[in-house]
Amino acid sequence: MKQPERVTLFTHQYPEQTGECVKRLLAVAREHGVDVMVPKAEAEKHGLSNQDGVQVGVEVDDPTDLALVLGGDGSILTALRAYAGRGVPVFALNFGAIGFLATVEPHDVGESLAIAFEGRFELLELPGIAAVVNGDEQWGVNDVSVHRRQSQRVAELGYSIMDDSLGAVRCDGLVASTPVGSTGYNLANGGPILAWGVEGYVVSFIAPHTLTARTLVVAPHDLLTIENLSRREDVEVTTDGRPACVLPPGEHLTVRFEHDRFLLAQIPGASFYHRFREKFGRLAY
Repeated sequence: MKQPERVTLFTHQYPEQTGECVKRLLAVAREHGVDVMVPKAEAEKHGLSNQDGVQVGVEVDDPTDLALVLGGDGSILTALRAYAGRGVPVFALNFGAIGFLATVEPHDVGESLAIAFEGRFELLELPGIAAVVNGDEQWGVNDVSVHRRQSQRVAELGYSIMDDSLGAVRCDGLVASTPVGSTGYNLANGGPILAWGVEGYVVSFIAPHTLTARTLVVAPHDLLTIENLSRREDVEVTTDGRPACVLPPGEHLTVRFEHDRFLLAQIPGASFYHRFREKFGRLAY
């Protein structure tokens, strides 16, 4: 990867946690002759103004070579979705609780920023997953979930793969996860962890009331159809935990998997298994 000329900065909602790192980032960027693009919300959050090497008030649609994120998985997912399909990698420093998608921890900031500004990172292409309702697509990095609305009865969901009906399940919901998302909502459901690079996605159920409901790993080109079988109750659809739409009784949606939709930048030698050990192994103690 060539050295970036412009990087765009994103941070999570707690500037007191990232403020010192932002100052360090701007200093290292100046040393490397890299311009830092700062959206209006970020400039207000950190009290930044236009100066040599810093451009304030940019939009996400403005040209950039790299997105730099100081935050947790929520902030990283937002940046990945914002730059989907545009060839802009996302390089993340973990300022969240887990930060599974981050390539750097805060104590390794110095050398890691140099790696980012010199373009010495590796690129990992990540798949995406979409909920398609009446032709409208809502994309997620992690997952698409369909679940009962708060204070309403359990959901009644039918599901099929490529027109082959696999059953109907009374449950709190259903989650379709990419390998990246398999360590999130799917893992909490007791679903299997898919290593990054596995071809396909996993379907798991939230609190199923049906003994035959079992987790299923689906081939990447096979479409999943989910139908709301309830006569009265809507169900909610989310992508990466964000509201996408409401599915009325009798309606259905299609879930589609797509290769190489997002670009994640990581320090050389980083691996899924190292992340898995560091992020989840240590939490077990």
